[in-house]
Amino acid sequence: METSLYLPVKRFLEGLGFTVKGEIGGCDLLAVKGEEPPLIVIGELKMSFNLELVLQGVDRATACDEVWLAARLSPRGKGRESDARFRNLCRRLGFGLLGVSSGGDVEIIVSPAAPMPRKDPRRRSRLVDEHRRRQGDPAEGGSTRAPIMTAYRQQALACAAVLVEGPRRPRDLKPAIPDAPKILKRNVYGWFVRTGRGIYELTDAGRAALERWPQPQMIKAA
Repeated sequence: METSLYLPVKRFLEGLGFTVKGEIGGCDLLAVKGEEPPLIVIGELKMSFNLELVLQGVDRATACDEVWLAARLSPRGKGRESDARFRNLCRRLGFGLLGVSSGGDVEIIVSPAAPMPRKDPRRRSRLVDEHRRRQGDPAEGGSTRAPIMTAYRQQALACAAVLVEGPRRPRDLKPAIPDAPKILKRNVYGWFVRTGRGIYELTDAGRAALERWPQPQMIKAA
């Protein structure tokens, strides 16, 4: 699975000074370095080098400074990574290529050098915002079957962890969870229910979510 490539590529980019988090804005990984404006690298992972991997890179290119495509190196060295046409295509597009061995070693096959397409500042801004708001790195890059632990889901779980102790008002949660009023009102996941004026409780769906993603207690009862 692609997730097996995530940690080796993450360690490689961290060695270059990046902060790396997985599954942000549809990207397998997002690496950020420096202050305003930060250097942004998007990484896409596949078990083999193929056209779909390149097409993903094309789709991501306007939202970052560099695109790195990573895949498992073929056992006998006869995969697309050894095809000069494939490497030249990535050079022309300005994409970097990383090969990951079965032992987890990362090899630079092509370095990103060509000029990148015109940037999409709005998309770029959304990616950086999610990277900064997300606590830790809870989602392995390459995940396809599990819900992504976004910054919004993390905050919703934090709200649920408080409400499991009993009904609360949004203002009780706001000091530790600034977006709590909006999260409770929108109720995207169906975890909360308003039982009175400005009073919210946890639903069965919310309790099930806490069983799936246990949370530390953040706020004492008011």
